[in-house]
Amino acid sequence: MDLSQAKNRIEELRATIKYHNDLYYNQDSPELEDFEYDALTRELKQLEKDFPQLVTADSPTQNVGGMANKLFSPVTHTVRMESLQDVFSFEEVKEFFDKIDCSKTVFSVEPKIDGLSVSLEYENGRLVRGSTRGDGNVGEDVTQNILCISSVPKTINYEGLLEVRGEVYMSKESFLNLVKSQELLGEPPAKNPRNAAAGSLRQKNSEVTKSRNLDIFIFNIQKCEKKFSSHIESLDFLKDLGFCVLPSYKKCLSYTEATKEIESIGENRGGFGFDIDGAVIKVDNINYREVLGSTAKYPKWAVAYKYPPEEKDTVLRNIEINVGRTGALTPTAVFDPVFLAGTTVSRAVLHNEDFIKQKGISIGDIITVRKAGEIIPEVLGVKKSCGESVYEMPKTCPSCGSPVFREEDEAVIRCTNADCPAQLLRHLIHFTSRDAMDIEGLGPAVLEQLLEAGIISDIVDLYRIDFSKVIMLERTGEKTVNNMINAIEKSKENDLSKLIFALGIRHIGSKAAKLISEHFKTVDKILDASYEDYLNIEGFGDIMARSAFEFFGLNKTREIIDQLKSLGVNMQSNSVVSDTRFVGKTFVLTGTLPTYTRNDAAAIIESFGGKVSSSVSKKTTFVLAGDQAGSKLDKANKLGVSVISEAEFAEMIK
Repeated sequence: MDLSQAKNRIEELRATIKYHNDLYYNQDSPELEDFEYDALTRELKQLEKDFPQLVTADSPTQNVGGMANKLFSPVTHTVRMESLQDVFSFEEVKEFFDKIDCSKTVFSVEPKIDGLSVSLEYENGRLVRGSTRGDGNVGEDVTQNILCISSVPKTINYEGLLEVRGEVYMSKESFLNLVKSQELLGEPPAKNPRNAAAGSLRQKNSEVTKSRNLDIFIFNIQKCEKKFSSHIESLDFLKDLGFCVLPSYKKCLSYTEATKEIESIGENRGGFGFDIDGAVIKVDNINYREVLGSTAKYPKWAVAYKYPPEEKDTVLRNIEINVGRTGALTPTAVFDPVFLAGTTVSRAVLHNEDFIKQKGISIGDIITVRKAGEIIPEVLGVKKSCGESVYEMPKTCPSCGSPVFREEDEAVIRCTNADCPAQLLRHLIHFTSRDAMDIEGLGPAVLEQLLEAGIISDIVDLYRIDFSKVIMLERTGEKTVNNMINAIEKSKENDLSKLIFALGIRHIGSKAAKLISEHFKTVDKILDASYEDYLNIEGFGDIMARSAFEFFGLNKTREIIDQLKSLGVNMQSNSVVSDTRFVGKTFVLTGTLPTYTRNDAAAIIESFGGKVSSSVSKKTTFVLAGDQAGSKLDKANKLGVSVISEAEFAEMIK
């Protein structure tokens, strides 16, 4: 490769890595597996090593990938939170040891927790601030959310200043419970524990963070008035103060001992209750660390060994079809059990019909499987075709026998029967959820119990429950039943918009449900509305209008509404606007606002009679633009729509 070719490839790699850094660090929504990202980074490092004249200060190899999220207040770290240099072979570990004078230090070998790196600051024994790493220099103030993590000590027996660094993570059990809950609610499931932990810690609503059962391991002292000569000694000190330090940190004297411990951690990682993505080798002598120093990005006194993804071949024995809340048919591979990342697995989701056809999967094939993020089994592809033909999705629902269909431009096949038994529990969970009818005390476990006991069989039954039967169930005393009665009665008074959303209409979220409610005011007008009436709702397009029109045109829908109406459920919009300054005006929000969240700003606009739309059109009155506003701002300027700042918005609502 000549200089010109190297320059082009380096520019391409840098752009790709920066894109994926943003997804991973800032949006908690990566598109690449760790090993795919690592391969890109290794290639860039090698090219920069071969062509040092092409190294630039803004290269991803020279900087931590994250940045402070503007939803939170920025925190400037007094001690830089560095990342670690990754190595992928014992040869590279040996190179690290060759640069260290082993006569001056021993080494600590620790599991590398896969989570979100944070700093905790204590003053005279009290936690005063928690912040994320960000770009290493500036992070985000997430103190309120840190306080929701039970394993974080709120007070310690130590006078003076103490700053520690740790990794916030989500246990495998909590992650699987979260995924199960998301699937029941029809939400996109979290991809892996690391992303789930990062997204949970960055919630604006601390109650959401609290519900996610996050944990933390502390692995370093950033700043302390007490001096230590040994890293291991400092971890013992933190442990005595009540911190949850790393589950193991073994003292090793040499390269040989270190590699044995790396192998031991790797062999046992499946037994951990949390995800790890490697092992860290650190110089233990604190004074010697200062002599070794750091590069622009990494400390020279530590490296992180990354374990290669483990893949196994097995025989595909069957494909089972599961039916979700929205009627989506999801295929699941059933294969000969294999041992992967510490556990035995025999099932993996196959996503949809297109995935099966793309991979050419048929029953009887030898397939290659792995665990995505060391947790969720997935099928990589076919190693050897042994089956007779590529698997065909069923033409009828395996749960109720009704015909299935696939809409144009969608990969999902769905059951046509709204009363399909497989959809019922998920539909009930959605109906009673906070954004829908908000019936406290009717969580997934209780609903499942009521279904199994035959006390309910559809959503209407929720409003005619025989509570004398409920009180006979396990774990349901008089107080529980009274709370349930009160919650159900209270839900009857909800605004019509919450009922519309609760009915689970495809393509109609809570925001669209509110637009329908405010546009028609009563359920009777909704039932009488034409397709064109729905299309006239500001912010509605063909798909949403057609979905709502067809749903409310079904005889089954009308029967359900009639029954709910007879049981006292409110059927009209409760929204009353006393200040009408924004009536007839439509706002579009884009970018990050310095003070308000988008939900806060939308609530204010709606309280003054205005509407909030997700897309810019000629009907848009104002575009409220914050930092990093994108295509919506460009379209507003192109159409001549008035663009206002948060400061101008604040003047408008005084």
